[in-house]
Amino acid sequence: MTSSRTGGTGRTVHLAVYDAFADWETGHTTAHLTQNGYTVRTVGLSREPVTTMGGLRVRPDLPLDELRAQDSALLILTGAAAWDTGDGLAPFARAARGFLDAGVPVAAICGATGGLAREGLLDGRTHTSAVSFYLAATGYAGGARYVDADAVTDDGLITAGPTEPVAFAREVFALLGVYGPEKLDAWYRLFHDSDASAYEVLQGE
Repeated sequence: MTSSRTGGTGRTVHLAVYDAFADWETGHTTAHLTQNGYTVRTVGLSREPVTTMGGLRVRPDLPLDELRAQDSALLILTGAAAWDTGDGLAPFARAARGFLDAGVPVAAICGATGGLAREGLLDGRTHTSAVSFYLAATGYAGGARYVDADAVTDDGLITAGPTEPVAFAREVFALLGVYGPEKLDAWYRLFHDSDASAYEVLQGE
């Protein structure tokens, strides 16, 4: 399923950051967006620094209560154990609802998909995650829309499991139109399959 919905203005992408978030899951996404003219701004529950799962210290650019969907091209949510150990990250899931309601896309990977399931955002959208029973444990009503896939885009929402950061990035680039079809395929072959022949295509005009 690849139906998409894009909204928002400008070339600013917002990355949600919170303690112990899985920093490697969006490395390809944010690096290549930045290289292609996008600005990535980090959003925390407050402006207080957070520490990633990899031990990096990040000071959010803005607090969540200042985030506006109309100022963004995309909201990215990464995995973290806190998605499954309480309601501490629920405000980010509510923000995702606001983005989608405003026609601005959201991309969620790993545990963030569980947070969106609890918010009801996967009930009517084709989606994926780590495994189907992970989402089933949330009690959500969208089990019939779950598919076993690397990453899925449907109705403005990208979902992926924790082992698919490259496929996750590919869906983001497709949704935002960062690369045309030929270059997008080459990018994926290069970074996912280590296909050296794709490099020339990616670098071509």
